[in-house]
Amino acid sequence: MINTILLQISQSGTDTAMNAINAIAGPAEQSISLWDMAEKGGPILIPIAIFSILAIYIFFERLFTIRRFSKIDMNFMHQIRDHVHSGNVESAKMLCQKTDSPVSRMIEKGIMRLGKPVKEIEGAIENVGKLEIYKMEKNLNILGTIAGIAPMFGFLGTIFGVIKIFYMISAQNSLEINTISGGLYVKMISSAAGLLVGMVAYACYHYLVHLIDRIINKMEINAVEFIDLLEEPVKN
Repeated sequence: MINTILLQISQSGTDTAMNAINAIAGPAEQSISLWDMAEKGGPILIPIAIFSILAIYIFFERLFTIRRFSKIDMNFMHQIRDHVHSGNVESAKMLCQKTDSPVSRMIEKGIMRLGKPVKEIEGAIENVGKLEIYKMEKNLNILGTIAGIAPMFGFLGTIFGVIKIFYMISAQNSLEINTISGGLYVKMISSAAGLLVGMVAYACYHYLVHLIDRIINKMEINAVEFIDLLEEPVKN
């Protein structure tokens, strides 16, 4: 009899402990797919998605353009120097026309101004260089704007969601943790999406700027080399 009572007490204690553990552990962890998050993120995700598509398009379009501009033949200036020293200006001009690069277009403009004062030639080369830089930087400001405005749209969606949650609480005159946590995690999706798009656009923007800066450096070096070529004393 005593053994039976002890067994029942032991079983009851085990069941109580298991119930306590289950209560602490709560329900099993549930996963949520990206599609579910997109559906629950609300309409604010539509402009964020548009921003992401636009940022990807601008990045690859600019990347291919900048890489095309960056193809500068290392022997180009040596050939220009040989043509100018030999007095073969037309050959130098034809070489510039056959070479598709910012440097060749700058040097071609300088060759067309031969016979003018060096300052005037230098100014003409500088003007062409500015136009080439403008071509490379086209639409980069849009990419930079997306990097700044996408997170703001995400935060705006979260703010609207929090306002809605507190409105529901005031209307129901009750405070339930499920209402707050369930609604809040949904509204945080827009913030996460906006931040993700913003960070990617920011990284793409600065990567393209880095590539453009390298090309500008090469353009300046070649322009200075051409001006020095014009100022070299003529060899008899």
